[in-house]
Amino acid sequence: MNLRLLLRRVLLALGGVLALAGVVAAGVWVYLHPSIERTDGLVYGHRGDQALTFDRLRPARPNGAAVVVVVSGGWRSKRPGEFATWMAAPLLRRGYTVFAVCHVSQPRATVMEIAADLHRAVRFLRHHAAEHGVDPARFGVTGGSAGGHLSLLLATRGGPGDPAAPDPVDRESSRVQAVAIFFPITDLLNLGRSTENPGDGGPPRSYVRAFGPEGRDPARWREIGRDTSPIYHVTASLPPVLIHHGDADTLTPLEQSEWFQAAAARAGATVRISVHRGGKHGWTTMPWDIFQFGAWFDRHLAPPRPG
Repeated sequence: MNLRLLLRRVLLALGGVLALAGVVAAGVWVYLHPSIERTDGLVYGHRGDQALTFDRLRPARPNGAAVVVVVSGGWRSKRPGEFATWMAAPLLRRGYTVFAVCHVSQPRATVMEIAADLHRAVRFLRHHAAEHGVDPARFGVTGGSAGGHLSLLLATRGGPGDPAAPDPVDRESSRVQAVAIFFPITDLLNLGRSTENPGDGGPPRSYVRAFGPEGRDPARWREIGRDTSPIYHVTASLPPVLIHHGDADTLTPLEQSEWFQAAAARAGATVRISVHRGGKHGWTTMPWDIFQFGAWFDRHLAPPRPG
């Protein structure tokens, strides 16, 4: 075989590979950009003079269920319109209407206030479920890190509203029916091997201000830390929870999820952990894990069968 023929075959093969890569890349791009109706900055309440907002992402063919995305990292929230559609593509393509919920970031709002506002968000969405085309009995929640922690607070502390409340939103339940999250902190009173452990039983060292002035008082912190730790509020009514966690995470070590799973098992509830070997506080293939979140929600948010 002469050199010219060999070179031609190599170039043809290379062209084929590049063409295939282009087709795959285009397919991935199309998949991650589903046809949706998006409305940003809808208001669900107020914290002082600041509006509390959510972005609604409605798929072309809704399945009637809702997934609330808690867009929070370090208890700092994204702003309206900043949530990337592609992050929820596997959920949208399965027909879930996605609500990306924002909150006032710490330290302007404490973690306790943020948690209260997340309950408000679920109550608001449930009250207006018909307007959004979703079933008020089929609400899932997802998030990562602080978003995972807040999701678990909804899962463990969500409940009926006040039937005597003057605001009809406050009469609604803040319960969710399924949870799928990444690497949450579950026990603020026991930070274990976390790099955030101050060694004196206090709040996470980089987030002391997130719990307000009272968080610096050891006696008050024991109350605050317990109130805001999902692990102390697990009951048999806990909705099914899926957690993806890396075993190399030093910020919120895997033990946080394992402790929560053990507490759930003692209560007779379901918590499944998917361990990512070598995964730290985030990993490059996280977007693909949303496929598994979608399957989890399919299993636990399916409409009731007739009869």
